[in-house]
Amino acid sequence: MFISELEGSPSLEIVNLVLQKLARGEKVTSLAIGEPMYKTPKEIMDVAYKSMLDGDTHYTSSYGTQEVREAIVEKVNRKNKIKANTENTVFITAKQSVHAAMMAVAGKRSKILLPNPGYFYTEPALLAGLTPVRYPMNSDLSFNVSKVISMLDDETAAVMINSPGNPTGRVIEKKELEELYRACNSRGIKIISDEAYEDLVYNKDHFSIGSLEERPSMVITIFSLSKSYSMTGWRAGYTTGSKEMITNIARVLEHTYTCSPPFIQKASAFALRNGDGFINEFKLDFKKKKEHVEKRLSEMKEMKTYPIEGAFYAFPSYGVKMKSQDLAKGLLDKHQVAVLPGVAFGDAGEGHIRISFSGSMESIDRGFDALGQFLRSVS
Repeated sequence: MFISELEGSPSLEIVNLVLQKLARGEKVTSLAIGEPMYKTPKEIMDVAYKSMLDGDTHYTSSYGTQEVREAIVEKVNRKNKIKANTENTVFITAKQSVHAAMMAVAGKRSKILLPNPGYFYTEPALLAGLTPVRYPMNSDLSFNVSKVISMLDDETAAVMINSPGNPTGRVIEKKELEELYRACNSRGIKIISDEAYEDLVYNKDHFSIGSLEERPSMVITIFSLSKSYSMTGWRAGYTTGSKEMITNIARVLEHTYTCSPPFIQKASAFALRNGDGFINEFKLDFKKKKEHVEKRLSEMKEMKTYPIEGAFYAFPSYGVKMKSQDLAKGLLDKHQVAVLPGVAFGDAGEGHIRISFSGSMESIDRGFDALGQFLRSVS
């Protein structure tokens, strides 16, 4: 697979149109962006600043500093119940870890199962030399464990799961994760679990599938500080897995990025050890926005809604006869409001749009007012 052979994401067309409008001085209300509006907490920034002043501006191990790896171990032991030690950890941003983890599992088996609709995992799979096969969700966008298990075969190298899910906002139940783990473990199939939104789960508990193992073995778990601490631009994240898998992921870093900046690792260690207060503050605000979005959607007869259990996305379907890409472009052209087309997340996403409620309440209301006007005008 060559880079030139990869297809561009339909979501990027919307993003580029937004950037063009902003460059022309036009105002755009974005319900598309996938990052919190909050500033990174000052206490975290202060740690990074002091670390730079203290001279922490040089290379580190590709695995990460001892300090941040110990903080990762403490956090995943306490919070996720994953029985890892430092040899089971690497400090790596979540998006890069998706690619590196797929490279780590690639080998004699050629297939990887990916969610449909789901995050943009297809291209990293192709770059890793794997054949992506999409598995469907239930009609309410919840995880269909029976269907996934039925698709496992001798060519399956790994199953990719994402809970809470982007774009669906759904959370996979513990019993379904247990069933999936038993099925994959018996066949020697790896599970790559993307848990970037672990701290944004509403009205239920997050469960890490990696906690089912006595020691990390078949499960690779990908975590991020981006959403939990509003640190998207820091590119801070970490991954747990077997010693063999972590070694292979670190090799990808050694031959590409080398290592994360040490002052970012210092600040991340501080966040992991001292940041629960920040998480709780952000989560409380997101929950208010979630409830407001649910109310606004329930009032729109053109939209069909699904439970929002985690993350900061709604993924409603709509009743008008229009491709999701055309709907997103039309809404942007006529009302200067950006959403992402559902088809960007797989063919099963057609007929849906992804709405982010990571911005201000005012921007959410402006966006919904315009969305309602647009849908009425084309229905």
